[in-house]
Amino acid sequence: MATASVPALIGRVPTEVSRPQRWVDAILTFARRHTLGAIGGAIVLLFVLTGLLAPTLAPYDPNAVSIRDALHLPSRAHPMGADNNGRDLLSRVMYGARISLTISVSAVALGAVAGITLGLLAGWYRRLEGITMRLMDVMLSFPGIIFALTIIAILGNGLLNVILAIAVYQVPQYARLAHSMTLSVKESAYVEAIVSVGARDGRILGRYVLPNILSPLIIQTSLLIPAAIMTTASLAFLGLGVTPPTAEWGSMLQNSLSWARMAPHVMIFPGLALMLVVFGFNVFGDGLRDALDPRLRER
Repeated sequence: MATASVPALIGRVPTEVSRPQRWVDAILTFARRHTLGAIGGAIVLLFVLTGLLAPTLAPYDPNAVSIRDALHLPSRAHPMGADNNGRDLLSRVMYGARISLTISVSAVALGAVAGITLGLLAGWYRRLEGITMRLMDVMLSFPGIIFALTIIAILGNGLLNVILAIAVYQVPQYARLAHSMTLSVKESAYVEAIVSVGARDGRILGRYVLPNILSPLIIQTSLLIPAAIMTTASLAFLGLGVTPPTAEWGSMLQNSLSWARMAPHVMIFPGLALMLVVFGFNVFGDGLRDALDPRLRER
């Protein structure tokens, strides 16, 4: 590579890496071409706001027991009815959004930080690649729910343990994607130019490699969060994870099994909330993928 070309290549890197116009174009494309994805984003936003504002919006204390209102049908006083302990279902569904989204987003974020770091290092340092990626393959050989059950069985129930159990399984999924993307970006001309002028590895990875692999990682995140929500609900349904009487959709569904025939509303509303938020994240993730992937935008 000619010496004179190195500054020219490096000079073009910030424009290619940051390029705010790329994100503006992606947002406009998303709004214009992906109606279903926009609907999914609106559903996700609705549940996020509901969870954040649950203490303000909820009409009752979600754990307040009222035997007189046990299995109360939907009414003006209780729009979603009440469960077998007389607890207001609307309030519990709202607080359930708070708990489910807190667990899933925290777990995915924790798994993303660890997985992306491992993937970057394995892709950049070949001596770390073999052992790191084989370990990720071993972790991925176990089904996610089995992996989470094993960790919960070792650590016990509790909010932090559930987050950790779900986060650990997210690590190899991020690591594999970050590793493959790093290998691709590593061969780019501008990265080779930066290496040739003696830039430190940490600066190269943080400033030039990571920003160029963010798009697929963001898409991965939007698709892993609903999986984490389902895992959270599954653990609670099995009696693990968040401890009662904390309002959580999976535990609400498990509690409703004995009363589903007598009062089907105790199962319908938490199940509907779970279905809607998973649907919202999935279609939002699909639309986001189409908007951020340049090959799909060109179609």
